[in-house]
Amino acid sequence: METKQQILCDDYAALIGLDWGDQEHVYRIFDITTKEITEHKLKQDANALATWAEDLQKQYPEQKIAISLEQSKGAVINFLMEYDFLVIYVVSPKLAATYRKAFKSSGAKDDGNDSGFILDILMRHSDKLCPWRPEDPQTRTLQILTEKRRNAVDERTRLSNQLRAILKQYYPLALDVAGDTLYTVTACTFLLRWTTFDSLKQARQSTVRKFYTKNGCRNNKAIEARLKLIDNAKPLTNDGVIIETSVMEVKMLLSQIRELIKHIEHYDDAINTLFQNHPDADIFISLPGAGEVLAPRLLSAYGADRDRYLESFDLQNYSGIAPVTVQSGNQRIVRWRWACPKFTRQTFHEFAGESRKHSMWASAYYNKKRQQGKSHNSAVRSLAYKWIRIIFRCWKNHEVYDEMKYMQALKRHGSDLFAYMV
Repeated sequence: METKQQILCDDYAALIGLDWGDQEHVYRIFDITTKEITEHKLKQDANALATWAEDLQKQYPEQKIAISLEQSKGAVINFLMEYDFLVIYVVSPKLAATYRKAFKSSGAKDDGNDSGFILDILMRHSDKLCPWRPEDPQTRTLQILTEKRRNAVDERTRLSNQLRAILKQYYPLALDVAGDTLYTVTACTFLLRWTTFDSLKQARQSTVRKFYTKNGCRNNKAIEARLKLIDNAKPLTNDGVIIETSVMEVKMLLSQIRELIKHIEHYDDAINTLFQNHPDADIFISLPGAGEVLAPRLLSAYGADRDRYLESFDLQNYSGIAPVTVQSGNQRIVRWRWACPKFTRQTFHEFAGESRKHSMWASAYYNKKRQQGKSHNSAVRSLAYKWIRIIFRCWKNHEVYDEMKYMQALKRHGSDLFAYMV
């Protein structure tokens, strides 16, 4: 039987272990013909990288080279993707760190040694690795945009929380009358127009009422309640220093929030266009509770390459939804998985939580876990674990999700979930 190492030797002319850095890269190359391993250094420079790749292609004409490294995105891997003769194997940083600790007592990171460890992993344990293939440009763009959008939303939330904290110190009335959330265009416009308690108290009721109706508030009871709050309110402070400095900070935060609102809208437009034109869009939009935000994120989590995950458990592990079991002797501990892509885990967790509002069986499954004594987050993670398997089958078979079809399957198998349906 051929060994994995022999298969590597038959497929490739050379094997490279690359330890990348911001300024300089260290790599070790194993020549299949000579059996020699040599170490080299390479500057992080576009011209230097291009010259290096061209020299490799000349040294091994019309042959493949396997190259392993620790990252799955970034400048180096984007560069390597441009060369068809380079076959990329991605080694997780966690695996590289564990390997280093096993063979180096100090556990200290060293570029030269790390390139050797990464090469050794490729040579000896390639059966644990798969060649890394990028998604198609449409899917890759969607993956990047959905994550960047979420980062922008998180930043908007952070700034809104900071704004809320400042308003509590000098102008708490604004929290009740500016709008339901501080990161909306209406709330920002309100606060820029009436930045202090005095400015709002001096405004005519008709002016404030007109502002509300002009900015989409059609609930007359809500408008009258806010006007009454303004009329009866007393100032928290009359300290001019506190008010003046707070107003300056509030205006700064409002300008940042308004810009983020615009950029998030741009992200939404770009994501929606990409998603609607994606061949797998129907699968993910059919999921209960996915909607226009979570559906593109779920598509990004699965990707378009059906060979990337052999079974649903691969994605359950990769996403961090599957727990880690640690067993030693008679002691067995099941704990949270730390080493995982946080955005992907967050996507599945948020979708599972939202699905409870739109899916009968998902709500029943959550209720069952809660009655078994599970915490809210634990119950949602268990539901996400189940959803990954269901979506995986739809994704593999290119089929949309059908809630009634799944409910009928549960009934045929005598599922106990019907007892937990409200």
